[in-house]
Amino acid sequence: MTLLITKYAVTAFVIVLVSELAKRSDRLGALVSSLPFVTIMVLVWLHLEKQGTEKLSNHAFYTFWYVIPTMPMFLLMPWLLNKGVGFWWSLVWSALLTFVCFAVTALVAKRFGVDLLP
Repeated sequence: MTLLITKYAVTAFVIVLVSELAKRSDRLGALVSSLPFVTIMVLVWLHLEKQGTEKLSNHAFYTFWYVIPTMPMFLLMPWLLNKGVGFWWSLVWSALLTFVCFAVTALVAKRFGVDLLP
């Protein structure tokens, strides 16, 4: 139970830290949020919970493949916002683009023997 509470506290701390940094500096907030903190924390939590190396390896491997289709979102969102589209609509369109990119990535990856669909 202590580990679970620690996980919640550390994870919340990182999210709050990044949002506070982003309020003060766009670039610093983006830099820190682009670092793979969540993946690193998950790998540490899995390791501390005595998960095997295969579980850790698979998590890192699939994270790589799941990050790729999110990249276009980070170009579409600011473009839409700068064109005067509201935040929520920009977020919706960016999420839809990410979904489409994920479907395409899953199809392409499958051709190379990587099954991304759970």
